[in-house]
Amino acid sequence: MRETGEETVAWKYFNRDVLPFAAMFAVECAAVGSNTLYKAATLRGLNFYVFIFYSYAISTLVLLPFFLIFGRSRRLPSAKSPLFFKFFLLGLFGFFAQMAGFKGIEHSSPTLASAMSNLTPAFTFTLAVIFRMEKVVFRSSATQAKIIGAIVSISGALVVVLYKGPKVVSATSFTPSSPKNLTSLESSWIIGGLLLALEYFLASVWFILQTRVMEVHPEEITVVFFYYLFATLISAPICLFTERNFTSWVLKPDISLAAIIYSGVFVSLFSSITHTWGLHRKGPVYISLFRPLSIAIAVVMGAIFLGDALHLGSVIGSVILCFGVYAVIWGKAREDATKTVSDSEQSPLLPTHNKEDDDSLSLR
Repeated sequence: MRETGEETVAWKYFNRDVLPFAAMFAVECAAVGSNTLYKAATLRGLNFYVFIFYSYAISTLVLLPFFLIFGRSRRLPSAKSPLFFKFFLLGLFGFFAQMAGFKGIEHSSPTLASAMSNLTPAFTFTLAVIFRMEKVVFRSSATQAKIIGAIVSISGALVVVLYKGPKVVSATSFTPSSPKNLTSLESSWIIGGLLLALEYFLASVWFILQTRVMEVHPEEITVVFFYYLFATLISAPICLFTERNFTSWVLKPDISLAAIIYSGVFVSLFSSITHTWGLHRKGPVYISLFRPLSIAIAVVMGAIFLGDALHLGSVIGSVILCFGVYAVIWGKAREDATKTVSDSEQSPLLPTHNKEDDDSLSLR
């Protein structure tokens, strides 16, 4: 009996803390991989609008059979329901976030994108407080840990961006096919940073909105499918009207096609569904806390696949921001544990149960 009890506690800990942590870390690896592959493809001539539209279209087509098979356990609301308007808003905010983000990467680099992603916890936490999804208790050690961890994470990102230092690992420089792209990259670093900041603000809004949607319709496959469907419908006229050169829409079996397939298939099937599951399981603030880890991943991938040299500042900054992330995660875990204990103390030993409660739950 004792072993069974210990196994139950271990399984609850794994299911509550270890599994979400591992899933979110894997998602960040996938996202940085997509950014790195996209950057390499743009240096080879991939068109920005072609990439956005094809990625959304492929994601929608790939998710369609999964939606038809696994996403029909709940009755869909009518087309006039406010839920469908929220699906549309998810597609709208997601589309503009993608536009700003990939355009920012085109002007800068995946490493800067990962550094700017440290703004996501601050944006998300502020919005969550505004919409009363998070409570701030300054005397609480959990709140103090989250605030200090966020500050430390942002400080680590600033070290990476502002201090390069000597080279730790030298890499062969990646030579793009068009020197014009390199010149544009060097002259528009600030523009890229502003676009990336806009992306992560919109991503924070997307996290908050999707959490609200999951409260009404807690089915990950359905929510993600309609997000990609509406994003595809929104992106089609904008991208097709903006890029009128039809030769740009003809894909060849090269790195551009690989970037589109990777973004459309792998990110849609894994990252988006896992993010939605994490939002439903842990909330928007927890998901945003993993953004700082992406900068360490981006530094390594940039050195390996783009030929970027690894500098001492990147190493120091990555270590600092990792400490910050773990501090915030500790604060969030402590807050969740406190809530669990508080709820168990307030709940009666033998809760009342009646048929009306069952009927009301079955209708949700």
